[in-house]
Amino acid sequence: MAGHIIGVDVGGTFTDLVLIGADGVARVAKVPTTPDNQAFGVLAAIAETGVDLAQVRTIVHGTTATTNALLERKLARVGLITTRGFRDVLELGRRTRPNAYGLKGQFVPLIPRELRLEVDERMDAEGDVLVPLDEDDVRTACRFLLERGCEALVIHFLHAYRNPAHERRAAEIALEIWPNGFVTMGHAILSEYREYERGVTAAVNAAVQPVLHRYIGRLSAELAGRGYGHDLLVMQGNGGTVAAGIVAEHAVNTVMSGPASGVMAAAHAGARGGFPDLLTYDMGGTSCDVGLIRGGIAQVSSELELEYAMPIHVPMVDVHTIGAGGGSIARVDEAGMLQVGPESAGARPGPICYGRGGERPTITDANLALGRLNPDALLAVDNRVTLDHVRAVIGETIGAPLGLDTDAAAAAIVQVANARMAGALRMVSLARGHDPRDFALFAFGGAGPLHAVALARELGIPKVLIPARPGITNAIGCVVADVRHDYVNTVNTRVGDLDMDEVRRIVEAQMEEGRATIAREGVEVTDIRHVFEADMQFQGQSHILTVPIPGPLVTRDELRALFARAYWDRFAVDLPEIRPVLVNLHTAAIGRRAHADIGALAASGAGGTPVPVATRRVWFTAGWRDTPIYRRADFGPGTRIAGPAIVEQMDTTSVIEPGCTAQADAMGNLVVDVGRGE
Repeated sequence: MAGHIIGVDVGGTFTDLVLIGADGVARVAKVPTTPDNQAFGVLAAIAETGVDLAQVRTIVHGTTATTNALLERKLARVGLITTRGFRDVLELGRRTRPNAYGLKGQFVPLIPRELRLEVDERMDAEGDVLVPLDEDDVRTACRFLLERGCEALVIHFLHAYRNPAHERRAAEIALEIWPNGFVTMGHAILSEYREYERGVTAAVNAAVQPVLHRYIGRLSAELAGRGYGHDLLVMQGNGGTVAAGIVAEHAVNTVMSGPASGVMAAAHAGARGGFPDLLTYDMGGTSCDVGLIRGGIAQVSSELELEYAMPIHVPMVDVHTIGAGGGSIARVDEAGMLQVGPESAGARPGPICYGRGGERPTITDANLALGRLNPDALLAVDNRVTLDHVRAVIGETIGAPLGLDTDAAAAAIVQVANARMAGALRMVSLARGHDPRDFALFAFGGAGPLHAVALARELGIPKVLIPARPGITNAIGCVVADVRHDYVNTVNTRVGDLDMDEVRRIVEAQMEEGRATIAREGVEVTDIRHVFEADMQFQGQSHILTVPIPGPLVTRDELRALFARAYWDRFAVDLPEIRPVLVNLHTAAIGRRAHADIGALAASGAGGTPVPVATRRVWFTAGWRDTPIYRRADFGPGTRIAGPAIVEQMDTTSVIEPGCTAQADAMGNLVVDVGRGE
């Protein structure tokens, strides 16, 4: 198929782009993110490649527009219509509180109480009508909310997951009055029980729907005006893509799409490189995202809570995020303790060394002071700042209060940051029953390879994989991601009492809806496959485990055995005397896209032992060492080096600690064997 393929991902600091040409040649671009309008950064990255957009076949875009809108509360004004007596469902919550200790805390619901209206209607838990829908109530509520400036509407009725008839009729009435299509039905976003989670998820969708619609509309128009003649694809949090024409219908699915794309790139590259089991570690300029891949498949969860009292129960790649990026600010708190992050210098003003007005030391500044970064090769420097100035600020703001010299202060910043990131990796591995020693660490992001080997050594991980282009891995994930749509329905029945014909009908209906959605969005796919899962729990429990199942023809005995095995793997407990319950059925419809060959991104060096381009004093745990500096472009398949070493490339710098060896494979990955060190 002729035409270029572009993947472009917007991060907190940089917007990254990878282009796989029709001739197999790869091009990359990295430009500063434009927070006020991310589209400007996307267009600037495309312009930097110099390609004619008329020759581009596919553009896949990972955006943080919806995530940022939620975190910053820059949302549309939303109204809610719900069952009489349940206007406060968005504030009911669970038995949690904002702070673990004390009685203080703050919680502001996405929809204020005066914009949450009640109407007469009621379904029971079996989906039978107890109170008919009062259609005049719905019309009156819609007009009231419009008069008060609401741009989007949520219709969320009790037990609509069991019988959505009232929600559907109320939406029909609303759309006769509502001036736009921003009407969200709770069951259409999440068709499972738990009214609180379902209501909040629907409210999130409605709040970001106009924001995403405007952003994607502007970007699509700009691309079309510059000659792009195909549909734009947008990354979703589940690791798949969706056509721009329908993305706003389920806008909530794009939350956390950026981290998801990186995990998908890791799964693709790891599987091709012979490493199907990975811990993924993405350290960018603003945050650090970690995830887990087992058997080449990224772990997906529906339990994300973006912030307190904001559960988003749609399938998303299971990524744990902490505020530890290259731009994370180091400070000494009132108790005299060194803290690193979560506050970030962001793209503006950025670290001190970027020369954009930053005055507080960051992780990037500490790495520079320790010789790990080349001061003459930093990206996006506006006004050059001397290394002496960076070291002076670290000494004054961190070293002096702690009684440390400048070297020790910079080292402390790196060590505290490493401790936080190691804790995040434990959260997705040890805390969930996985031994980190059974995995390789896939390190990417602009800052990830700086810290990866030290983290692997801390956790006992035997190997580190550093991909060919670590700083643009999220953009690569956009290139290799397939189209994906997820569906869920609540069953909530003991396995022994299941109607297995009904189970089969539910799964087959989910499969058919997935096929229909892929056909409606018009994205070219080579085939469609399905992934099936069941949420299960023991009777009387509140927490669930998600269990892979073989498909619609699963039997009761298979369900029992699969759940017992999953429970044992997670808790090492066998409970044969307690009855299992099938709570929800999930189906993912995945349309496979024709993938470009990302091997084009690998360096074209000759292999063997490369010649260092320089030597620089670099700080390691044992102290300063004269360290050889290599260019990643000189590494071909089979290239092998021993630590200590620094490997530099356009989008990142890799630190190979003393006692380690690194070898380039045929895919361009740098495979590091983690030794004990010195």
